Amino acid sequence: MGSLVRICALTATALVALSFAFFAIDQLSERSENQVRDLRDDNSRAVSQAAIDQPAPDSAVERIREAQHSSVREYVDDADDILLSPFTGLVDTDRVWGQRLLPGLLALLVYGLGGTILANSLPRPNRKVGDWRESTG
Repeated sequence: MGSLVRICALTATALVALSFAFFAIDQLSERSENQVRDLRDDNSRAVSQAAIDQPAPDSAVERIREAQHSSVREYVDDADDILLSPFTGLVDTDRVWGQRLLPGLLALLVYGLGGTILANSLPRPNRKVGDWRESTG
């Protein structure tokens, strides 16, 4: 049973971390595009994707996100939405980095650390190891 809990904890932690990495890459590329536009004296700005980068968005934003992301990325983001949903109400900020970073850290603590502690505290099966010289009959 402990192995199953450990695998679930590892999977949840990996999905949260991967989704945050995708989010960070999107935000940094948007920032880079805006810096290039600033150097060219172009007044247009890259459209912020802050609405689609929020954890657990509403259905209208979810449809936009599905259209812009690949199927693998959308699978990771949907799993992340489910995993972060208990923690999104605890954070009250308008900044998208805060909306992703704080619930993500809480999820990593609960799923990663908490899941590992739970897996280690579960009783292990008794494995009696005998000596090869002893009779088993």
